[in-house]
Amino acid sequence: MLARNYRAGSMEIDLVVRRGRVVAFVEVKTRTTSSGGTPLEPIGRSKRRTVVSAARRWIHEHGRAGTTYRFDAVGVRIIGEEVEIQHIPDAWRPG
Repeated sequence: MLARNYRAGSMEIDLVVRRGRVVAFVEVKTRTTSSGGTPLEPIGRSKRRTVVSAARRWIHEHGRAGTTYRFDAVGVRIIGEEVEIQHIPDAWRPG
């Protein structure tokens, strides 16, 4: 893990992780009830734009040549003792 709750002004990235030459900026959403949709639904256009802006700042400060960057989404649903995790690598692209 490269960073947890990385802040760029009022913007935040939940996790910045690396595997090999790939750095992923990860947005994590958790739900503790079965109502209200899936945990990933709140990651809409506005949230994605915010994460991309913060990622650009992180890349400016810490980026290295030859690195590939992507945006992942993780949804966690916790109901009682049951935990369900959904990971979507490369969930969106800037632009």
